[in-house]
Amino acid sequence: MNPKENGWQAPAANIRILEFSGLGPTPFGAMLLADLGAEVLRIERFGAARPLGGDPQYDFLFRNRPSVAIDLKSPEGVDLVRNLATQADVVIEGYRPGAMERLGLGPDTLCAANERLIYARMSGWGQTGPLASRAGHDINYLALTGALYPMGPGDAPPSPPLNLVGNFGGGGTFLAMGVLAALLERQRSGKGQVLDVAMVDGISVLLTQMAGWMQMGLWNRGRSENLLDGSAYFYRCYETADGRHMAVGALEREFHDAFVAGLGLDPRQFADYLDPAVWPDRVRQIEQIFRSRSLRDWCAIFDVIDACVSPVLSFHEAADHPANRARQVHAHSGPSLQPAPAPRFSRSPSRQPDAVVSKPDVFESLMGWSVTADKIQLLQENDVLR
Repeated sequence: MNPKENGWQAPAANIRILEFSGLGPTPFGAMLLADLGAEVLRIERFGAARPLGGDPQYDFLFRNRPSVAIDLKSPEGVDLVRNLATQADVVIEGYRPGAMERLGLGPDTLCAANERLIYARMSGWGQTGPLASRAGHDINYLALTGALYPMGPGDAPPSPPLNLVGNFGGGGTFLAMGVLAALLERQRSGKGQVLDVAMVDGISVLLTQMAGWMQMGLWNRGRSENLLDGSAYFYRCYETADGRHMAVGALEREFHDAFVAGLGLDPRQFADYLDPAVWPDRVRQIEQIFRSRSLRDWCAIFDVIDACVSPVLSFHEAADHPANRARQVHAHSGPSLQPAPAPRFSRSPSRQPDAVVSKPDVFESLMGWSVTADKIQLLQENDVLR
């Protein structure tokens, strides 16, 4: 469905965003907003290296928006960005606190020239506090918020959940949510504001249910005997005969009993399934049962049983799974495979991504922001734009 052909606009259409390119949560949050239809212009730093290398046309975090490299240490480059910011609804930056101020592009300067500007600052530790100026990565923010402690088996070190919880969950997703909320508030007040988006804050919010369970006595402080940490025999992964794995999430009684019956066991003998004392023996019992059949065999059994049991798939296997294909969860285009935008809108669909992240045309990108062709040519000749 092409929204333009139906006279529709994507949900965030006509919102202009300047994104100062960074790592992890900053491009992810900007990607979410661009997927929603916002007009995002990404500003790259001169000489910025790609820390992990790889083919940039598959760097899907940068999809759905053009980029320009501007020398932010030159007066001409700073003046250009200040001019762009007067036309923007939102500025997003993910540098350490004080970096934008040293460039002359801090919120006091840009918001004074554009009182409707929403200035979103993405960081790990926040703009204030004793760690504000310190470096960190996803695993550090998880560690200091208490989110990493309960992850993984009790007889091994904590297992980091990739960078999904910190960078993308507690960081980029909260960044996009905060920007959208500030845009709604601006409709009432007519004024912008500064957002302090910190991963330690967002991660802590994600822990809300765990915090409640601990204080209700429903969660053990260690990495064992807990409902969702892999200790329960009905909420964990099991190895199959061919070295693959099945994921079991049979929490409620009806699903638990269906799961046990699917294994060929009598659910009546498992009535005490919420008692942590019985879990270790049952884990060992069920491990042996799962190792007796292949992944395909177990899928054939549980595909017809509503027991919350699923195969553990790789990313490419997931993209080919019939259920995901039916929902078009992934965008398949030529050699490219990437997750499709979410959520779904009935009347104003999100912007669909291109097959690859293309190199933008500098003239076209900047002229859309009222920078003349002569000005662009002069900036290029003076090595302010690349």
